[in-house]
Amino acid sequence: MAPKSNLKGALFALAAFGIYATHDVIVKTLGAEFAAFQIVFFSVLLGFPYVTVMLMRDATHGNLRPVHPWWTAVRTVATVVTGVCAFYAFSVLPLAQTYAILFAAPLLITVLAIPILGETVRLRRWAAVIAGLVGVLIVLRPGAEPFTLGHFAAMTAAVSSALASIIVRKIGQEERSAALLLYPMVANFVVMGLALPFVYKPMDAVEFGGLAVIALFAFLATLLVIAAYRNGEAVIVAPMQYSQIIWAAGYGWFIFGEKPDAPTAIGAGVIIASGLYILFREGRTDTSRTAPNLQGRGRIETGTFPRFGPILRRRR
Repeated sequence: MAPKSNLKGALFALAAFGIYATHDVIVKTLGAEFAAFQIVFFSVLLGFPYVTVMLMRDATHGNLRPVHPWWTAVRTVATVVTGVCAFYAFSVLPLAQTYAILFAAPLLITVLAIPILGETVRLRRWAAVIAGLVGVLIVLRPGAEPFTLGHFAAMTAAVSSALASIIVRKIGQEERSAALLLYPMVANFVVMGLALPFVYKPMDAVEFGGLAVIALFAFLATLLVIAAYRNGEAVIVAPMQYSQIIWAAGYGWFIFGEKPDAPTAIGAGVIIASGLYILFREGRTDTSRTAPNLQGRGRIETGTFPRFGPILRRRR
């Protein structure tokens, strides 16, 4: 195996998360006019060709029948919920605020590792989790600002994304990668398709083109994240996900006229610091059973694009 280049890995990751942030700008723009169900449906539909290209290189023998059907079903439901809630939150909340809340997902993974993986979380990691959740409260500022459906959607997306991720850690070594990739996308396609007649609004060529760009950007960013983890150490690459808050602040300011306020900036700082602490703790192989899964850290899983963790495992 070629030696790791952390600089190259970090640059690939920064480029990937910049593309993801641009992807979310388009989601937010379209979300002002169209329902999240419609955006998710067409994002999945237009993403299938890219996933097909990825899976054509999968030489693993077997079928798509899950080894753990109940865990797979729970993960699939969690992923569908994440997709709708995250896309809706991006549509109605400031970008920086949405990211700040979604960044709580790694903290929640640490909590869910206790009942699902049987992991022991020691005092310092508990302190980091509690500090991060305090950061979420700073962003939400209950009592000072109205708690909207968008805030609830972002929090739900963080919880359901954490649940989907921790289930992959539990069953991922035994399930075929193709199944882990396809079930959430197919479920999204079916569920959003059933809802589509009730929310559909006609789209012009530019708006539909925006959906095509969402699918393309998700595919390109996934490839870049894979390249990042193949070139750099996970403990260097994983924290690059937090660069999205910088993109969100810039895009929010210049495109949507959103000026991040002090509570959002402070809360995001606390959440990111807590998440970084946990990431680096997990990078120590003597600390956590989840350390080998550090490569799965990054983008929340919405079921509209391939999850890069299973692809990484397949290519190793």
